[in-house]
Amino acid sequence: MLIRSATFVESASQLTECPVSDLPEFAMIGRSNVGKSSLINTLTGRSDLSKTSVKPWKTQLMNFFLINQTRHLVDLPGYGYAQSGLEHRAKWIDVTHEYFVGRPTLKMIFVLVDGSIPPQQIDMDFIQSLDEEEIPFAIVMTKLDKATQKEATRHQCLFLEKLTSFISTMPEIFAVSNVTKKGREELLEYIETLSLQDKKGGKVGTCEGDDIKK
Repeated sequence: MLIRSATFVESASQLTECPVSDLPEFAMIGRSNVGKSSLINTLTGRSDLSKTSVKPWKTQLMNFFLINQTRHLVDLPGYGYAQSGLEHRAKWIDVTHEYFVGRPTLKMIFVLVDGSIPPQQIDMDFIQSLDEEEIPFAIVMTKLDKATQKEATRHQCLFLEKLTSFISTMPEIFAVSNVTKKGREELLEYIETLSLQDKKGGKVGTCEGDDIKK
């Protein structure tokens, strides 16, 4: 998919504030500071479209971006940052869940997982909740450049092992590098395909060599 235009639309603090639109929507979510904004910038080829920060919990609103005048990318607040406070985190859990189940244009949720570290239980719990509620999602491994190739491969294999222990339907899994752009085109093609159809369905993955294979 060739990105011809990418613009910020607006921010929303709750479902009722989301832009009125019938365009397909693709949301990015993950632990705070996992690289959601960086991934959106990589996908769109715009280094300054989505504001990045080294401070966790920087994104506190749902930020909508219009791509090629044909679909939206949505940067959702991160989850799991301890200093955000239990009450604040609980509020955002409610808001994002309301968005997941109440936004008819939402095609897919991309759960970003930090591939430079071992699998985190909070990611597994979040993925399991999506699976149990049959909310469509795919997984994007990020920050693989921050680990050695051996470490990244081991983390991906451990993640896949944990995932297969509870998942009912294996989601699509992508690995995208913000440095080399590896995996960018594959993810963009997936988004374009989903924009033209009703949903999804993944293949069971296996861990071979340097990457997760399907």
